[in-house]
Amino acid sequence: MGDSGGIGSGRRRTVLAFCFLVVVWGSSFPAIKVGLDHAPPLLFAGLRTLLGGVFIAAAAAVWGKDASPGRGMPGVSGMLGVLAVATALNVVFFIGFQTLAVMRLPSGSAAVLIYLQPILTGLLAWAFLGEALTPLKSVGLLLGFAGVVAVSSGSLSGGLSPVGVLLGVVSALSWAGGTVYFKRQQDGGSTLWFVALMFLCGGLVLTLCGLVADPLSEIIWNTGFVASLLYTSFAGIAMAWVLWLRLVSAGEASRVSAYIFFVPLVSVALGAVFLGEELSYSLILGAALIVTGIYLVNRRRAGKAS
Repeated sequence: MGDSGGIGSGRRRTVLAFCFLVVVWGSSFPAIKVGLDHAPPLLFAGLRTLLGGVFIAAAAAVWGKDASPGRGMPGVSGMLGVLAVATALNVVFFIGFQTLAVMRLPSGSAAVLIYLQPILTGLLAWAFLGEALTPLKSVGLLLGFAGVVAVSSGSLSGGLSPVGVLLGVVSALSWAGGTVYFKRQQDGGSTLWFVALMFLCGGLVLTLCGLVADPLSEIIWNTGFVASLLYTSFAGIAMAWVLWLRLVSAGEASRVSAYIFFVPLVSVALGAVFLGEELSYSLILGAALIVTGIYLVNRRRAGKAS
């Protein structure tokens, strides 16, 4: 009875964790869109990423006493290579391309493309982690890519930016690669310190790139920008990413990724309600195909699941 209660409690915590991720990441796309109205894209991406890294580092300093950089993590010489690749994939490429995609696309369209990530993660996890790729998963992959074609069809008729669509897909691929790489390289060290260093380094790179492209004076420091910066850095990066990578480290990368398939739908709904973005038929069809594909990729047979 005690074990059953513990399992039930663990499942409830997992469900709550994914609900939190869905709401935070779904609402982050409209919030990023607001921030981009007041700041250059790379500079905004760098500042919110760097600030998110500061928040995570502060949490690591308070709660990570047993997993400081000298304990629970590999030595500096052994950590640099892993940290560099994880930072490039999960921060510089993913968030950089994500921000550029959101600038060129409605937040809902960007979310649907970027959250192709779970399908790509399923494919990469099969190739590099040895996770099963069943016929059902294969059908799910085909449906997912059909969804991308449906969403991208707007760019062929001038409805969506072709460059924006490409940036969204590259962002999704970077995130999928970063997720699989983190899962493969994890060694039981401190997630807090690793994520803090990852976002501090990546945020610094993006900020420097932003400063090369645009001066700091281009930022309009009004209430909307500050609110967007704080929300996307604290909730969208610091809280959500620590939780996300903890969940990835505890389960199969492809199956954990499946549970964020609601994020594009949340973002589409919020973009339509708060930003007045249009709900096109191709976007709705693409979202439905992607969600169905992700569900099939990660569906377990009832007997196996039990």
